[in-house]
Amino acid sequence: MTTTVAPPSKAAAGTPSRRPRGAKLIRMLPLSPAIGLMLVFLAGPIIYCVYAAFTNMALTGTGAANVKFVGLDNFRKAFGSGAFTNAIWLTLVFTLISAIIGQNTLGLGLALLMRKSTKYVRNFVGTAVIGAWVLPEVVAAYLLSAFFNDDGTLNVMLKAVGLPGQDWLYGAPIIAVSLANIWRGTAFSMLVYSAALSEIPKEIEESAEMDGAGGWRRLLFVTLPMITRAVMTNLMLITLQTLSVFGLIYAMTRGGPGTKSQTLPLYMYEQAFSFSQIGYGTAIALVMLAIGAVFSLIYLRGLNSEAA
Repeated sequence: MTTTVAPPSKAAAGTPSRRPRGAKLIRMLPLSPAIGLMLVFLAGPIIYCVYAAFTNMALTGTGAANVKFVGLDNFRKAFGSGAFTNAIWLTLVFTLISAIIGQNTLGLGLALLMRKSTKYVRNFVGTAVIGAWVLPEVVAAYLLSAFFNDDGTLNVMLKAVGLPGQDWLYGAPIIAVSLANIWRGTAFSMLVYSAALSEIPKEIEESAEMDGAGGWRRLLFVTLPMITRAVMTNLMLITLQTLSVFGLIYAMTRGGPGTKSQTLPLYMYEQAFSFSQIGYGTAIALVMLAIGAVFSLIYLRGLNSEAA
């Protein structure tokens, strides 16, 4: 007579049983206040802004008393407006000069300088650069306005060496505010790159130097490839931050003279609060959100390709 032995159960074999769904819900309870706050204060305003962008909502007039759904009219109005097109162009120029070229390049250069310099140089440079970063935006704008003004420090320095000065805030306002944003925001890039460079083993650079690679070749073929993820991350963060800069430009030029420095945040503010067109201003905000999403996707694609 053959005796059949039943296989051991999963519990007997030591395999943990599936955790009940109720236990998972209990573990989620401590997170529920944070999730609720995010839904109320993050998702809620976003959903409301999307709704407002498709209406004639306004602070005064018909749009205040009788909000109506207008479909894509706000977006058609925006893309048919020369002022809106000018604001997009100035926003891209401001972001390219002050973030992608200025803060990113200068931050990397300062990080490389501080890595090779003495302790006293590192302390001096770090204090000066980070000091500009921690200044309140309005204070920084006031200082830079005095620097770029017709009778400001920059023109005094130019005239001292025989070069003609000009009123930078009137003749080249987008350049002036871009340089101001570089001065104020470079510290973040410097800190990101300083942290990334500290992770590079010195043996690798010493081996490249022994193989005859000069400073520029080591930078291009050794250093930069090893900090590519830091470069992409830094570019994404400073680009998104620069796209939304409002206070610095508003305090320095108010978008003027005329509309020569009116970027999208200032144009949105003017339409929404100066002209009371909340629906139209919110539609512009969604366009800004879309531009930021495009930049983010580009940088994330670079991060993913580097990880692969």
